[in-house]
Amino acid sequence: MRQLVVDVGNTSTAVALWDEGRVRLVAHCDGGFPEASERAAAIIARHRVSFMAYISVVPRLDGKWRRFARAQGVLMRTVSCADFATSGRGGLIIDYPRPETIGADRLADAAGALERYGAPVLVMDFGTALTAAVVTREGVWRGGVIAPGFPLMRDYLFERTAQLPRMELGRGRVPKIGRSTEEAMRFGALVGYRGMVREIVLELSRNFHERFRLVATGGFARWALKGIDMPFTVDPDLTLYGAGLVCSRKA
Repeated sequence: MRQLVVDVGNTSTAVALWDEGRVRLVAHCDGGFPEASERAAAIIARHRVSFMAYISVVPRLDGKWRRFARAQGVLMRTVSCADFATSGRGGLIIDYPRPETIGADRLADAAGALERYGAPVLVMDFGTALTAAVVTREGVWRGGVIAPGFPLMRDYLFERTAQLPRMELGRGRVPKIGRSTEEAMRFGALVGYRGMVREIVLELSRNFHERFRLVATGGFARWALKGIDMPFTVDPDLTLYGAGLVCSRKA
């Protein structure tokens, strides 16, 4: 089965072709709906796609994408907690007090990680926010973590201080020590962030008495984890893969 996959985030929108378990033609669009919808329309036309797997953390854009799907003549499928069992075996199982409050991107991450890497698995998504999802060895989603991501931390420093610049994200190595304002900010961001990631992993491992397989995704994952002393697998297309996987099972 071929599907268009659309992942609407706070910083950018990703579109791709999900083709029998493979994610291809990935495009990350920073220009908002117009740019992303043009890329999506091109995939639909070129590959005769009939379905669109859709996840979003920006509800105000959902209506635009619904109208886009109707205009393109494709069936829009969304990821939600209703796609997962609350008991039994096979696939991801949800054990959470209010499953309807779980973000679709976090569900897609967990479902994709369980399928690709098995359980127990801890998947961390490095986007506008840093999220973590715990899937135990029984394939059960038990909850997760939400913390500020690089963009939020950078923007807060810029907006709340008089002299700090808006640091460029996603590039640059960690200096031995900050010898300029930019270097000092980069040191604080990367070294401090790795410390937060390390503590989250260690605390969750202690809490669940598990040795998790560690999987990372999201636009800042590779940059954030470079040099960390933990065995992370970086899977940049995991969210798209998970969304396509879940929605393909609705056929």
